[in-house]
Amino acid sequence: MSSRERVLEHLLTHSVRTGDFTLKSGRKSNWFIDSKQTICAPEVMADVAQLVIERLDPSINAIGGLTMGADGVSFITAGVAATQGRALSAFSVRKEVKDHGAGGRIAGRLTPGDRVVITEDTVTRGTSLLEAAKVVQEFGCEVVLLLAVVDRGGTATAMAADVGLKFEALFSAPDLGFTYEGA
Repeated sequence: MSSRERVLEHLLTHSVRTGDFTLKSGRKSNWFIDSKQTICAPEVMADVAQLVIERLDPSINAIGGLTMGADGVSFITAGVAATQGRALSAFSVRKEVKDHGAGGRIAGRLTPGDRVVITEDTVTRGTSLLEAAKVVQEFGCEVVLLLAVVDRGGTATAMAADVGLKFEALFSAPDLGFTYEGA
C-alpha cells in the first residue's frame, strides 16, 4: 500500500465523522474532519510528511502556518525532511501578537528572505492560509505555496489565485467521498 493510500484509509477510519456539525464559520454540515487524528498518529505521520515533502519545490526552506492548524503538519514534515538530509525550518504564526518575550506573531525558526510553504490541516474557505501568508510576507519571506492536508471547501484555489498565490491539497472532499462545502 502506498503512503497516499495509507493516509487516505486512516483519514476515513479515524478522522472523518458524519452527523450534524456546526463548522468554524457557523455553517452546518453533515460531515466533519478532525485531520489531526491522522496527522498526529504515529502509524501514518511519516506518510503525511512524505506526501507534503513530495509537493515542495526544492527551493522551499521553511514550512509553517497559523497555529494550531498548521503545527502538526509543519513540525512533522520538517522532522522527516531532516532525516532525508533536507533542511526545512518550521514555524508557527500566532493568532495574536505576543506582548512579552520576543513579541510578534512568528514563533519558531523563520528568517526574512526564506522561501515558504504555508500549511494547514484542513481548509474549508482558506482564510487561515491567507492570514498566515500575509503575516509571513510582511515578515519579509516569499510564500511559494499554500498547502492543506484536506480541502473540504473547494474555494481555496480561487482565493489564493486572487492574491497571486498557488494552493494545493493532499486530499479533497471528493477524495473522501463528500462534495465540496464552499464558502
